Amino acid sequence: MPMRKRRTRGARLSYGTLVATAALFATLVTPAAAGPEPAAATGAGGPSTTEAAPSAPAVRESRPVHSYADAVRESVWVDTGLDGDGDGRGDRVAVDIVRPRETAAAGRKVPVIMDASPYYACCGRGNEGQKKTYDADGNPVRLPLFYDNYFVPRGYAFAAVDLAGTSRSDGCDDVGGRSDVQSAKAVVDWLNGRARGYTTRTGATPARATGWSTGDVGMIGKSWDGTVANGVAATGVEGLKTIVPIGAISSWYDYFHSQGAPLYNANPSWLSEYVNSPEAQSRCGAVQDRIAAATPYSGDRTAAWDERDHVKDASKVRASVFVVHGQQDLNVRANQFGQWWDALAAHGVERKIWLSQTGHVDPFDFRRAEWVRTLHRWFDHYLLGYENGIDREPAADIERAPDLWTTDRQWPPRATATTTMRPVRNARPGAGGLGLIPAAPGSTATFTDDPALGELDWAARIDSATPEKAGFVTRPLSRDLRISGSSTVTVTATPTTATAHLSAVLVDLGPDTIRDYAAAGEGITTLADRTCWGASTPGDSACFKETAARTADVGFTVVSRGWADLGTWADPGRERPLTPGRAYTLTLDLAATDHVVPAGHRLALIVGGTDKDLLDPPSTTPTLTLDLARTWARLPLVGGAGAFARATAGPVPAVPSPPVAVPSLSGPVPPAAVTGPRLPGAVR
Repeated sequence: MPMRKRRTRGARLSYGTLVATAALFATLVTPAAAGPEPAAATGAGGPSTTEAAPSAPAVRESRPVHSYADAVRESVWVDTGLDGDGDGRGDRVAVDIVRPRETAAAGRKVPVIMDASPYYACCGRGNEGQKKTYDADGNPVRLPLFYDNYFVPRGYAFAAVDLAGTSRSDGCDDVGGRSDVQSAKAVVDWLNGRARGYTTRTGATPARATGWSTGDVGMIGKSWDGTVANGVAATGVEGLKTIVPIGAISSWYDYFHSQGAPLYNANPSWLSEYVNSPEAQSRCGAVQDRIAAATPYSGDRTAAWDERDHVKDASKVRASVFVVHGQQDLNVRANQFGQWWDALAAHGVERKIWLSQTGHVDPFDFRRAEWVRTLHRWFDHYLLGYENGIDREPAADIERAPDLWTTDRQWPPRATATTTMRPVRNARPGAGGLGLIPAAPGSTATFTDDPALGELDWAARIDSATPEKAGFVTRPLSRDLRISGSSTVTVTATPTTATAHLSAVLVDLGPDTIRDYAAAGEGITTLADRTCWGASTPGDSACFKETAARTADVGFTVVSRGWADLGTWADPGRERPLTPGRAYTLTLDLAATDHVVPAGHRLALIVGGTDKDLLDPPSTTPTLTLDLARTWARLPLVGGAGAFARATAGPVPAVPSPPVAVPSLSGPVPPAAVTGPRLPGAVR
């Protein structure tokens, strides 16, 4: 489907001439026959050699005792109670279901795992872009991903929901609005006997789930799919027991804008056009026009943005939440999980989190064996009620280096304390200092916005006095320093023009090997060999291509970033023209992170204007002067100010020189990166 031209200023971030390496490992596994999965479901090669092997099987665990080949496969159309396309008829959304035939024959009920998505027909799901397929009678044959293959034999039903306006559903997709959320909520209601379902799209023959569904539902999905799960949970709907949002949005405003500054195409109407079915496209133009009018490019907050903000409704969430996110996700950025996690914590929601080094990547493709095992135990506990201990295990798994993971009992750790860091000027040219002591009154730093440069250029030139950024660095650390959580940077800036955008970036200055999140694959390489995760049929294989970490040797690592329109200094919901020569104070919210700056490295704070490829530039080219005495960063440091003081005192260990040149946006761009920022879920 053609989509509208987007406002984008070039390719995704690239590491230029950096050489990416990958640890290639996997053993060819032939497609599994239709039958139970082997008991050792760890995939080829077993668990990662850099982490502990999986623990012994839980006391209670669902087993693959049901036939996947003989499972009931059916389609149901559920009435959403809305008429989004204005045709005078209630919208029905298509729900494709696979469930164990044995339980149905015995009159036993099963819980449901559900993935509600706009992508099943237009774009596909997963790393291999799988789409739904049907037989001649319209019954589902293949549902994407491994969820049905793995969980149906274990006594679960799986439901794949086409959001309104997409694939075989009525209505129009409204990109996170009422129709999106109600599309999936109505299915949860139907599974609990509270909504109407039908055996066909237009017929009157009812379809009921109460004879086979327990009413207990777990929603899962990556990107847009996970965003819908967040939205449904935020309605407080009864029966939704858990959600597993992967790289998901918690506030659509913060996907398209950052504190008034536009990110990518700052209007969601083109996304509706992108995912709507051809049939819906012919009837949904008016809906797209209304979305465009209600979500202005200016970045002003409107009622439409509030409707698409799930964070404000976190108090309604009854379900447990298992968050998975890439800390280097530049599509659905890390602020999305950070604000959602904090809001859930404030209301005592049960939760768990995995944070990887990847970009917009599913955990099935960066930690497969451990992911399947953990997800299995999670659903067993929250949907089947098994006491397997997963709710008492560490809340956080964090990737410290490619395929090397650590855990924390809670996240952020209990010892984390917000610490105020102060930028100061140095006598020598180049970066200023960063520490606990405020700058002297009257100290300033000046930079001029250059939309041709961004965070990688700024970091690569941190020790040079370049005109496009203001940089401040600590002394080399004598011991490790851990940042865990969400940071803020408060700036007092005087612009020379009526409009100005600001970027703030935290950087770990020192050599490292990281997942190459800026390359094609966003930190993974897809291999030819396959491993199997569940049972297969001739039309739906449970075997998927293996992956390996794609790595890069770098001289620095961007830890966290945030952006804002200085015109929102007085009201975060509305931009105001600036008065040149007047000082304004604004606090930028930086994305949540968990990063250890190693001993021997330095921590940098960089303040600049337009962050190339991530932020649209303002209408003018301002020069901004920072009042350093009224500028500071508030960082969540494990151990607080004491930890920082200890890390910046004492002898500094030797650190090897970077093995390759530092990243730069000025180098060649890999062919896979020239398409610009990806859509939500476009990395399938």
